[in-house]
Amino acid sequence: MAAYRTVPEFPDDFAFGVAAAAYQIEGAVAEGGRGRSIWDEFCAVPGAIARGETGEIAVDHYHRYRDDVRLMRDLGIDSYRLSVSWSRIQPDGSGAVNAAGLDFYDRLVDELCSAGISPAVTLFHWDLPQALQDGGGWLNRETSFRLAEYTAIVGERLGDRVGMWMPLNEPVVHTLYGHALGVHAPGLSLGFGALQAAHHQLLGHGLSVQALRAVGCGNIGIASNHAPVHPASDAEADSLAADIYDHIVNWTFADPILLGKYPAAELSALLTGPIDDDLAVIAQPLDWFGINYYEPTRISAPQAGEGTAGVLEVDLPPGMPFAPVPFEGVETTDFGWPIVPDGLREILTIFRDRFGSALPPIYITESGCSFHDPDPDSGGRVRDERRIAYHADHLVAVREAMDAGVDVRGYFVWSILDNFEWAAGYRERFGLVHVDYRTLKRTPKDSYHWLRNVLAARRETQVR
Repeated sequence: MAAYRTVPEFPDDFAFGVAAAAYQIEGAVAEGGRGRSIWDEFCAVPGAIARGETGEIAVDHYHRYRDDVRLMRDLGIDSYRLSVSWSRIQPDGSGAVNAAGLDFYDRLVDELCSAGISPAVTLFHWDLPQALQDGGGWLNRETSFRLAEYTAIVGERLGDRVGMWMPLNEPVVHTLYGHALGVHAPGLSLGFGALQAAHHQLLGHGLSVQALRAVGCGNIGIASNHAPVHPASDAEADSLAADIYDHIVNWTFADPILLGKYPAAELSALLTGPIDDDLAVIAQPLDWFGINYYEPTRISAPQAGEGTAGVLEVDLPPGMPFAPVPFEGVETTDFGWPIVPDGLREILTIFRDRFGSALPPIYITESGCSFHDPDPDSGGRVRDERRIAYHADHLVAVREAMDAGVDVRGYFVWSILDNFEWAAGYRERFGLVHVDYRTLKRTPKDSYHWLRNVLAARRETQVR
């Protein structure tokens, strides 16, 4: 490999992992007693998903998990971050437990442990049981308590073998795309009214941390999406718009957890319920904080007639006090996302400076890129040099942040497999492993082989 694709040295206990999510890979949506989720319903809405695709089969991980774990074992990772489908455990989101669902994850966790891979479990990765959505979903405060009950069930069954726990994945994305803009399940377009759903997710996180500790689980964090926000210019209006956006997408989802408060009184004023009491629950001490990083955001003041499609996948509703705009002169993924490795270093140092001693150790719980990779060539090779460069450069950014005093403990690649990329369907490929969606054949890409070589060389150095 070229020199720029090498990676820096990391401490011996730095964890390298890969990640995936239940609805994106499992399939088998009507098997094993699983109930309907909001993504099953959303995929049935005409026009909601590109090309009308669904996660009904996905990449059939439900039936092929042993093969997929072998791929992870051969890759040489330390940890696999998976999510549990709530609808497999409690088909209606509460009440009776589906034994077959728990048994599936029990087998998966055993398989990982036998392969020497530590399971890192996310409890909620956007696939709310539809029965709970029918009762108001995250706009209903009771859903927070249902999450904690479900968490306790999973924690009690799997807690003796799971190495890391996170109740939530990216509450900001589930709030913004699912509840404010309507382009993800459950398809609500509430604008700022979506903040109530954000608050209840955060409350559910705090209650679930308590539930995990009550059943003897430890090493608990969150997988939260964060990135730097840059004003489009030096103009005061752009700086103000960027600051508002930064408060909403970054600090509304970090300050309550790490500081026990919302970043602005104006945000708290939009919420209903016993907010101060809830914040005390939300701010449960964590063992680590997970940051999912993909791209920074560039913000301008809103301009009449200015659209934002292509930046947020949908135009913002009228009256928003900010407008995301593209970066100029920056390479992008085939998904259209700017590739800015230094943004990862930047957000890590921003967290260091903002939270100080309140910040626990950090894991990069997701980072990855979609390229429209070719099918395997006649020799069975999938050439994805740009993905190799992406991860190599982002690992350099992590090392630079660590050298600047940020306590980073690990890096999880999104994703191990090509999979169902939510509203974008199957065209966007994030995986280290290519999946032929007709035959479901798995083919490790060049990026898989590159990372395997990196990890093998790391182990050799550790032995010495």
